[in-house]
Amino acid sequence: MLTSQDKELLDRKEISEERIVEQLKSFETGFPYLKLEAAASIEKGILAPTAEEQENFLNAWKEYTDTYKTIVKFVPASGAASRMFKDLFEFLDAAYDRPTTKFEQTFFDNIANFGFFEQLNEVCLEAENKDVHSLIKDGEYKTIVKLLLDKSGLNYGSLPKGLLQFHKYEDGVRTPLEEHLVEAALYGSSKTGKANVHFTVSPEHLPLFEALVNKTKDYYSTLYNVDFNVGFSEQKQSTDTIAADMNNEPFRDNGKLLFRPGGHGALIENLNDLDADIIFIKNIDNVVPDKLKEDTVHYKKLIAGVLVALQKQAFEYLALLDSGQYTQEQIMEVLQFVQKKLFCKNPNTKNLEDAELVLYLKKKLNRPMRVCGMVKNVGEPGGGPFLAYNADGTISLQILESSQIDMNDPAKKEMFEKGTHFNPVDLVCAVRGYKGQKFDLSNYVDKATGFISYKSKNGKELKALELPGLWNGAMSDWNTIFVEVPLSTFNPVKTVNDLLRDQHQ
Repeated sequence: MLTSQDKELLDRKEISEERIVEQLKSFETGFPYLKLEAAASIEKGILAPTAEEQENFLNAWKEYTDTYKTIVKFVPASGAASRMFKDLFEFLDAAYDRPTTKFEQTFFDNIANFGFFEQLNEVCLEAENKDVHSLIKDGEYKTIVKLLLDKSGLNYGSLPKGLLQFHKYEDGVRTPLEEHLVEAALYGSSKTGKANVHFTVSPEHLPLFEALVNKTKDYYSTLYNVDFNVGFSEQKQSTDTIAADMNNEPFRDNGKLLFRPGGHGALIENLNDLDADIIFIKNIDNVVPDKLKEDTVHYKKLIAGVLVALQKQAFEYLALLDSGQYTQEQIMEVLQFVQKKLFCKNPNTKNLEDAELVLYLKKKLNRPMRVCGMVKNVGEPGGGPFLAYNADGTISLQILESSQIDMNDPAKKEMFEKGTHFNPVDLVCAVRGYKGQKFDLSNYVDKATGFISYKSKNGKELKALELPGLWNGAMSDWNTIFVEVPLSTFNPVKTVNDLLRDQHQ
């Protein structure tokens, strides 16, 4: 039963009572596992273009950027980097004072190789009258870590990854935010001369992001001869989800309804608000220094070329179907395109009358399209590419998380564990229809693909609801194409010591 205070809160958050009822029902019923046909592979649905095909796709992208179309690079950058420093926080709480674990020893043995070393050194001198090496010599290891993580120093334990100093250059140090600006200049600008970059950020970090952009934008504009247009947005409060107690009733904290962020799937709303033709999506921490950017730029242009080439063909077929002037042979050609190029199969098409088949083809062609880079599986955690059944009985390519797969089914578990590729979050998306209309991306979400996690608040257990993920359930009803890209394009920073890898030096 909702109180008047509850209803005021819902109004402020722009959340309807119907949505609350729907979410509470999800806690009761849970979410169904997806029905799988197979793990996607080179043999089943992942493209591995030949050198000649790559050249054609690169030319397609070059032609596209020679137009006035709007290209945007979308970077989810919310959240603090605290998990990146988990081992160092544990060191601070440990009973010992000297580095003991392999992780701690690696960190201190290589401390001068981190991009943030000079900044940390300055803070140590200012706060302790000693540089980093003197503090190490005196055994004051925890003082160094505190000055790295706490507000008394660099505050890296609370800042988002996008603002941390990652890579050293002769003329200074770059943050991931700056590396994303450079990437946008290298593959995401068009004839307008603009490179559009959009970051989703937490409200408390927005002023810091804006300050860094204002400080560095002109430098990179001059360096790459582009005009940067940088935008920011925050995850909308209306995408927060209600928490439930163990009886699936609304969880209350001191009498008030408790809401939680709905997970990265909520960012489909932010993506939907962008005025763009083509949108690249890439995680904030997957960046490399300039000396290693060649592969990244090449394959970003390649997957974008695949996208615009397929989109162009889809538009031509839609125009043909809309004209009504087509032959039976042409209908079969369009069907082959949907099945073999867009990897969307319908076991029932053979039972459809011609008019029904045309309507089916129009529906499948006239929707958002995405091309996703897939890297070979090397045991990294995360989702993977599959051929999965959809609610309408069709089979299409999907990125699935392990929570969407019934691991109690040995066949499904084996599919997941033996998958040849996984998802590095490397997407390029087309979000307009063939008549130029902008798709409403909220209409292409599979609401049955969220998941429930268990948390606690003030010692009381609760259930939290995650919305369908941005690149799985939130894009479930898009046309999806997978392209193999090399592992060299996937360089995430999950822990601070990842910055010591060759790819970040």
